[in-house]
Amino acid sequence: MIIRNMQSILSKNTRLQHSCLIWAWVDKTVITLTAINDLLFDYFEIRKVLVIAPIRVAQHSWPDEIRKWEHLQNLIFSVAVGTAEERKAALQKQADIYIINRENVQWLIEESGVKLDFDMLIIDELSSFKNHQTKRFKALMKARPKVKRIVGLTGTPSSNGLMDLYAEFRLLDMGERLGRFIGQYRLQYFSPDKRNGMVVYSYKPLPGAENAIYEKISDITISMRATDYLDMPELVNSEYVVQLSDSEKEKYTELKKELILELPDGEITAANSASLSNKLSQMANGAIYDDNGETVNIHDRKLDALEDIIEAANGKPVLVAYWFKHDLERIQKRLKKLHIPHSTMDKPDSIRRWNKGEIPVALIHPASAGHGLNLQSGGSCLVWFGLIWSLELYQQTVARLWRQGQQSATVVIQHIITKGTVDERMMKALQEKDETQSALLDAVKAELENI
Repeated sequence: MIIRNMQSILSKNTRLQHSCLIWAWVDKTVITLTAINDLLFDYFEIRKVLVIAPIRVAQHSWPDEIRKWEHLQNLIFSVAVGTAEERKAALQKQADIYIINRENVQWLIEESGVKLDFDMLIIDELSSFKNHQTKRFKALMKARPKVKRIVGLTGTPSSNGLMDLYAEFRLLDMGERLGRFIGQYRLQYFSPDKRNGMVVYSYKPLPGAENAIYEKISDITISMRATDYLDMPELVNSEYVVQLSDSEKEKYTELKKELILELPDGEITAANSASLSNKLSQMANGAIYDDNGETVNIHDRKLDALEDIIEAANGKPVLVAYWFKHDLERIQKRLKKLHIPHSTMDKPDSIRRWNKGEIPVALIHPASAGHGLNLQSGGSCLVWFGLIWSLELYQQTVARLWRQGQQSATVVIQHIITKGTVDERMMKALQEKDETQSALLDAVKAELENI
């Protein structure tokens, strides 16, 4: 029913015929494919569709959904990934839907030589186009006037605040609702927040700005949450707190002091706060890179906690989210020592094996696999070995398991937190859905005050 209702909105609603944002935690892919199918074969209003998606979503999720559903079997698709020759060959095939990864948008528009005669454009994970200064955004804007229908799909349209919406809606309506220029948007709805002299690092909405923005975009925006329409499994969040020994705590504090003393003029800015926070987060996880790029171990508390969690899972598959390369290396070394089979979720075969229940422990990086992958068939337990500031990547990674199609009645999200470190502030920022940069600045300033 939810698929048919959304399809009806996308296919028939005249206010949404030309551009639309679907802001949803339901299965956006099959909903959109159903609408495409009807627009192609029932209404005859489109003939050629371009889908832009993250690389693994383009390779797996869209093709898998087309193959999976009986009512989509008439759709012919071509996946344009790989080398330039392979992509060009895929784009020259006869198909209804052409699927390309977002990293190759600039190539498609400016270098491929392929005729851009698509009459419908789907941008999966529209939030990846939230920066109006990127090359792919600028390239896509050049081709945007040629497309009569455009649909953006995302579960996190403004994870870092309302400023994200400008570029996304600039693509959708070419500036009709939120303005053609970012300065115009800022002036109308925001005032400077975090700043250093004349340099402004962040903006805060003016009173009433949030409602005004939502009103402006409401006619082309559909917001749907799975919990409102589907019987979703229970989501349980828990914290596994680890304690540093006195000597480990002393080493953490000493390294933190050394890093803070390196700051120019003692002033915290967005640039150095990100670097400092990065180092503090590494230390909380148990290791840090030195000036030569070598890994210096500080403690194994989180590795011990992860071992306990895996043992407590009693054979059930566990998905582990890591952030730093040395986290992955140390986790793999520990799992190998314990003779626990494991794999990273960066290859088609590993994703397939995970979903078949053949991998006891899977390792996932939020930045590379946080969007779009269907991993709910393989397990219902996610462990955050190291926390991250990005609310968008956090929510998207959780949604790999807590989503439609999850067979378990409960999805458990465990966060391993090192007491007395920046972990605690990162966890608080995620719980409060704080803006990434603002929370990061505040956390680092707090670390300074505790010295």
